[in-house]
Amino acid sequence: MAVVTEVRSRLGEALFHRVAGPDGPRHRERIHGRPGPRWFEADSAIARVHGDASMFVGGIRALLLQTLHPAAMRAVSEHSGFRGDMWGRLHRTSHFLAVTTFGTADDAESAVRMVRSIHDRITGTMPDGTPYAASDPHLLGWVHVAEVDSFLRAHTLYGREPLDRAGRDRYVAETAVVARKLGVLDPPTTEAELREALAAYRPELRGTPEAREAVRYLLFRPPLPLAARAPYGVLVAAAIGLMPAWTRIHLRLPWLPVTERTVVRGLGSLATGTIRWALTPPEPRAS
Repeated sequence: MAVVTEVRSRLGEALFHRVAGPDGPRHRERIHGRPGPRWFEADSAIARVHGDASMFVGGIRALLLQTLHPAAMRAVSEHSGFRGDMWGRLHRTSHFLAVTTFGTADDAESAVRMVRSIHDRITGTMPDGTPYAASDPHLLGWVHVAEVDSFLRAHTLYGREPLDRAGRDRYVAETAVVARKLGVLDPPTTEAELREALAAYRPELRGTPEAREAVRYLLFRPPLPLAARAPYGVLVAAAIGLMPAWTRIHLRLPWLPVTERTVVRGLGSLATGTIRWALTPPEPRAS
C-alpha cells in the first residue's frame, strides 16, 4: 500500500508540475485557499469540466484546432514561440483557467486584465499584408470557441461524470462570462450556438506551413523525458480522435475511424483514469 501511495504521489506531482509549472503549488494554494467570493460555484458546470482529468486531452485538442486559423497561428509563431516556450504557454493557460474558474473574483479580474494587456501588445502582419492583432474580438472569438468545444468534447467522452444537455448549455454559458471579459463579442451561450459559431469560422480555416510545423512539434518532439513519451502519445492520439475529419488533411493528421472508436478511446479512457487517480489525494488511513 505504501508503494502505491508513493507512486501515486510522485506521478501526481510530475503531472501537476508539467502542466502548472514550477510555481504551480504556490498558485494552487492561493487559488483554492484564499477566501472571498468567486465567479462560479464549486458545483458549477465550468468547475466540473475544468477540474476533470479530461482537460489533458481537451487541451491538446484545443492547441491542434487553434492552429487552423492563419492569423491566430501567425500570432503564436511570431510572439509566443511554440517551440521553445510551448510548456510556458501551457502553464499560463492552465493558470488562467484555474484562476478564473476557481479563484477569487479579485484574482480572476486581475488575471483578465493581465491577459488583455498582453494581447494589446501582440500585433503583426500576415504574408499578404493584412494586419492582425491578438486583441481583435473576432480572433479572440475563435480561440474561445476552439477551447470550449475541445474541453466540452473531451469531458463528454472522457470525463468522470459527463454533463447532460442542460449541463453542457450551462458550461457554454459560464465560459461566455470569461470570454466577454477578455473582449469576445457575443460569445455562444448554448451548445447549439457553439456549433454555429464554429461553422461560421470554417471558411477562414486552413492548414498553413506554420500550423503543420507546430503540429509536428506538438506530436513528435515534445520536451518530455523518455518515460513520459508513451503516456503523452496516448493523450495525443485521444485528442486527434476528437478532431473533425475535415481537419486531418489540412494538418496532415491520420484518420483511422475504426481504431479511434475502439483502441484509441479505450486507451484514452485508461490514460485519463490514471491521471485522475494520480491527481486525487489518497484517502487517509484509519487509525
